[in-house]
Order: sequence, then C-alpha cells, then structure tokens
Amino acid sequence: MNTHSMPTPAAAPASPAPPQLLSDASAYTPTTRVLLAYVEQRINLYLRFGHPVREQRLDRQRRIAWFTPTAVFCRIRWEANDYGTTRWQLMVLQAGAVLDAVQRIPGIAPGASLLLRAEGERQVQPVLQLIDGIEARGIDPAAVSPAYWRTLCNRLAARMPLPIYTAERHAAHLAGAVFR
Repeated sequence: MNTHSMPTPAAAPASPAPPQLLSDASAYTPTTRVLLAYVEQRINLYLRFGHPVREQRLDRQRRIAWFTPTAVFCRIRWEANDYGTTRWQLMVLQAGAVLDAVQRIPGIAPGASLLLRAEGERQVQPVLQLIDGIEARGIDPAAVSPAYWRTLCNRLAARMPLPIYTAERHAAHLAGAVFR
C-alpha cells in the first residue's frame, strides 16, 4: 500500500486569510487633503477654522492639512499684486466621506462639499464678522450646523440680511445629531 498517495488532514491546504475591508476604520481612514500656501505680499491660503488630523510643512511657503470625513473647515484665499488685493475668497467646506459626491476644488483633494462661498470684500467681511460672533458665544465654528453655512451662502447670493447663529440654533443642531 502506498501511504504517500493518501491525503492526511494535516496536509490539507490552509484556507486563505479573509481580506481586510476598506471600511474598517482601523485599517484605512480616507482623508481630505488641503494645500495651504503663503508668499509674502502675493498669496495667502490659510485655514480660518477647522481641526486637521495632521499637518505637514512642505517648505517655507507651503503646507498640507488633512481632514477626516465630514469634518467642516474654512479656507481663505487672499491674492494681491503690486497694486493691491486682486482676490479675496472664503469657503466653508465639508470633507467628503467614502462614496459621497464631492466638488472638485483646486488645492483640495479629492474634493469637498461646498457649504459656503464668499467672493470679494463685500461678502467676505460680513461672514468673518459672523464667524467672530460665533466664537464669541463659545461655539466652535467647525461644529456649526452645515445647514447654517448653506443658508448663509443662499442669503449672500440673494443679497438678503445674514442670520446670526444663536446658542438656541446650535442646541437644536446638537439635539438633531443624536437622531442621525
């Protein structure tokens, strides 16, 4: 009898390890990358608020900030030439989660949901004052309801008065978050 031809239980091939899922947060967390820059008297791309999970300085003029999915942040872009300011832009953005539809925005990869966009001093200044007011009430602007930022965007476009973000509105947003 040939003993080598009979399979033994120990000789059975081991089953392959189960593949790791990309949705496992410990294995892979997608982030939104935001490029920031500063060139004296020419360009200043900076964060007004937001909580990046990581920042990396590339050189004296550039750095990168990474945000987790659904994080809200504000990026301000100021540009000038020899004659003064040529562009002033404020954008409140929400980092996208996996499979979310996001908008392509230069300097932000892979993209983000645009909650508010203000262009020019006449729009940016009132929004900055509202952000200062939110901070004065002890509320983190990154924790403000995304619906409020969208409302501000619509009011700016319609040239209507801008609503103030109150503590009551913030409490309602936080209470609603419990049910999501």
